[in-house]
Amino acid sequence: MFSKEDIEQIKVKGISPETIEKQLEIFRKGAKHIKLYRSAVFMQDISDILSKDAVAMEPEFKVLSFIPASGAATRMFDNLYKTLAAINDVGEENFILKIDNDHQSAFTFFNNIKKFAFFDELDECLKKDGLNINELLKKNKYKIILEYILGNKGLNFGSKPKALIPFHKEKDRLKCAYEEHITEAAKYTKGKDIYLHFTLSPEHLNEFNENFFKIKDYYENQLDKKIHVETSIQSPSTDTIAVNPDNTLFRNSDNSLLFRPGGHGALIHNLNELDADFILIKNIDNVVPDSRKSLIIRTRLKMMDDFAQFCALRNEALHILENAIENKKEINLTLPESIAVTVLKLFPPDNYDTLEYNEKLNVLYNLLNRPIRVCGVVKNEGEPGGGPFVTYDNDKLSMQIVEKSQIDINNPDQVKIFESSKYFNPVDIICCTKNHKAEKYNLEIYIDHDAGFISNKTKDGKPLKALELPGLWNGAMSNWITIFVEVPIETFNPVKTVNDLLRPSHQ
Repeated sequence: MFSKEDIEQIKVKGISPETIEKQLEIFRKGAKHIKLYRSAVFMQDISDILSKDAVAMEPEFKVLSFIPASGAATRMFDNLYKTLAAINDVGEENFILKIDNDHQSAFTFFNNIKKFAFFDELDECLKKDGLNINELLKKNKYKIILEYILGNKGLNFGSKPKALIPFHKEKDRLKCAYEEHITEAAKYTKGKDIYLHFTLSPEHLNEFNENFFKIKDYYENQLDKKIHVETSIQSPSTDTIAVNPDNTLFRNSDNSLLFRPGGHGALIHNLNELDADFILIKNIDNVVPDSRKSLIIRTRLKMMDDFAQFCALRNEALHILENAIENKKEINLTLPESIAVTVLKLFPPDNYDTLEYNEKLNVLYNLLNRPIRVCGVVKNEGEPGGGPFVTYDNDKLSMQIVEKSQIDINNPDQVKIFESSKYFNPVDIICCTKNHKAEKYNLEIYIDHDAGFISNKTKDGKPLKALELPGLWNGAMSNWITIFVEVPIETFNPVKTVNDLLRPSHQ
């Protein structure tokens, strides 16, 4: 199947032929569907926040913020690209901007253009070339404005990572998305050090590092903390093979194999390299100005405080069980059972009550000896994306974040359960990737490798099938201990399109 050239191409990427064979088998058989048992229910599966006071983690704890920031911000400006294409199609003199009340429309964008943090920067770019933005708006010269926003003659936002897009303006200072993560992270530790890790595309790495170097001293003086920022890229070894609709190998015009990025699930390998007591995961675009951060910080601190208690209880139970196993002595299992079932919402096997003592001991130990995470969930208000569910696999129940693409949409019962969910996953996750002895887990052994999904794409006008790896907070963390807590909807303020920056939370 593979030529010598194919083998060399695969080798350069750091992928084994066996891995490619497994991917091809998924294409042939179809991706595995997640089986939903029921939607997660408040208090039965989803806790409210237990702690009353919001206190930062103690200095001896290393807290690290992990922010997936890969890729260009192209999708953020999709409505502007479409408008530019429409202008080019009909000619600027024939283009009429449709007047509407659509929050996401180009009309809304231009009608509120002065409210965007980057307006003054855009104005300066135009002035340098002898152009006046007010005159351009009056004369409906939208094409020039769009070219200066998206293209390299101006702001070049179409080629920047979302991390480097100015989201807000405070005290006459533009703040890019990643800067908001820095000022937020400063609130999550009492120590003098802030740790952040951003994942980026290779082409954006230098620009990001140069930008951070320029602002580092300013924020260290303002926050009175040392800022440690690390970056990493999605490894080429996590790319996946593409195939034709008939599952044969898709080849480029030069006859080489086509590989595609494996999606954010590939970042579990980046996460696996990090060393911290607690790792906070949040999307790059879910930020607000400092003036609006108080509820978000208070909520996150409560989550962290609760999570530290969850981890302490998990560790206590593991020490008790391990001591009993090593010393071969019989103990009362009531406390470890209560921690596993009541506190951590874990599901022992159905036959647990019928097991012998030593079998129960091992079941509890294996149930508790895994990476652990707490996931904030918000009330579902129609946002696209996944939610918290109880799922089952070979009669084994577990808590999972599930996307619609993971279920069998041809099964009406599964669709009904999915649509019944009252909660949404905003990606507000706190992880502990160490065991009760402070030893790091190997996160790769807890991935459900069958939990990826297949999507239909095109390349050079030709249809193809692409494989996405198990998502970072889906299949990549499938075999973790998962606890859901409800957090206020006001803590979720994503910027999926540029017009989202007009929402009150970003003004």
